[in-house]
Amino acid sequence: MSDYDLRPRRSVAFIGSECYPFVKTGGLGDVMYALPRALSRQNCDVKVILPRYKCIPWQYQEKMIYRGEFRMDLCKDGRSFYVGIMEYVWDGVVYDFIDNEEFFGSGNPYTNLVDDIPKFCFFAKAALAALNYMNWVPDVIHCHDWQAALVPVFLRTMFAGTPVGDAKTVLTIHNLRFQGVYNIPTIQYWTNLPDYVFNKDALKQGYEDANMLKGGLDYADRITTVSGTYAGEIQTPFYGENLDAHLRYHSGKLRGIVNGIDCGIWNPWTDNKLAVQYDITNVLDRKRQNKRALQEQLGLWQDDHVFVIGLVSRLTDQKGLDLVNAVLPRMMDGHTQVVVLGTGDEQYENSFRHYEDAYRGSVCSNIMYDEGRAHSIYAGADALLVPSLFEPCGLTQLIAMRYGTIPIVRETGGLKDTVQPYNRYTNDGNGFTFDHYDAELLLDAVNRAKTLYFTNRWCWDEMVQRDMDKDVSWEQSAAQYRDLYLELKP
Repeated sequence: MSDYDLRPRRSVAFIGSECYPFVKTGGLGDVMYALPRALSRQNCDVKVILPRYKCIPWQYQEKMIYRGEFRMDLCKDGRSFYVGIMEYVWDGVVYDFIDNEEFFGSGNPYTNLVDDIPKFCFFAKAALAALNYMNWVPDVIHCHDWQAALVPVFLRTMFAGTPVGDAKTVLTIHNLRFQGVYNIPTIQYWTNLPDYVFNKDALKQGYEDANMLKGGLDYADRITTVSGTYAGEIQTPFYGENLDAHLRYHSGKLRGIVNGIDCGIWNPWTDNKLAVQYDITNVLDRKRQNKRALQEQLGLWQDDHVFVIGLVSRLTDQKGLDLVNAVLPRMMDGHTQVVVLGTGDEQYENSFRHYEDAYRGSVCSNIMYDEGRAHSIYAGADALLVPSLFEPCGLTQLIAMRYGTIPIVRETGGLKDTVQPYNRYTNDGNGFTFDHYDAELLLDAVNRAKTLYFTNRWCWDEMVQRDMDKDVSWEQSAAQYRDLYLELKP
């Protein structure tokens, strides 16, 4: 019997807008998949509630079981809507899909704010109504990002006094940049929430807007975000996206819990996308073979003695690519190769194409997203560059460590929490870091990494093995969430 089995069992309903493998556009989809599974292994009873989008692959749709349907009042003028519940059970987790053709029949999960605001007003209320309908009252309702942020607001107003009203709520911020802001009359119409929730302490923002995330933060019992450093950063004007004062006011219920990665998917010992599989016992030899295979695959000069830097990223300002652009020519010294994978802003796509032309054989820019190639880069590169302007958690540095690839990161958000800078005097640490958002500091961090790699390979190799030994799984994070749920419902 594990320690988890001796502690009180908790029931948790996850409510969010996406979840791998049904629908995924970013890191939220990974968390909604991996965290419930990890919690179910720690003696939690978990249900995940999602919209039933048309784009969910048929292989999952055809296995869904009809659980029931009802009509739900939604709008200020009394308009009501059909709510269907379709269920899919997989690996200890129950997935309930809210079915409504009008809101979720368009295909993609997100289209534009005009359509998304009504869609997620409906989804937040329907998720709570579905819990009451199924007579499944969780101890805790765990909501994710602005798309589910109205859940705590509905719960404390319209659902107070119903069975589900006894639940406690946690709201997790995955990226504060997206908040669900629209004019008050529209959100009043689509929710029929009482006038008092549209005051300056809750939903109101500025003179005429309502901010769904802001309202959720006000009404939730606890707020989490995906790293301790990011929890502090978002209380400052630079990172706070106009909500820093609101978050400082609620700082007593705010904490950061860093994400993990799915170590079943990201496992170099079983990864069939690699040229050669490896573990901590043979990484030094086999990583070299993966490097040679990567060079061959991408048309780079085949040389075991060059330093290969990987960059797997969305190509946007947030990811610090203006810094990379500023110094990349000075990184190309005849002993360095750079491999880029990602899509995004046209200016960065074009600049990396230019660098590939200018440094043919030493730079390869893959302007695409290719899952197999991402695995090859994690296994074949010596270092992974993550110079982000801000990074709530970041998963690429965790995957890199799992594959024995040394992260070079800026000290922000989850990057600061998970990468301990290398100390040449004590020979500890698991990566290279720089603090201020400055191109020269990025270049300095790259040069420090290269110096260790070329002049003290023994210490470099020790760090590779240290990184592979680091626990980057979801188990620790899930245990912290479980403690949070127990604190809310002792």
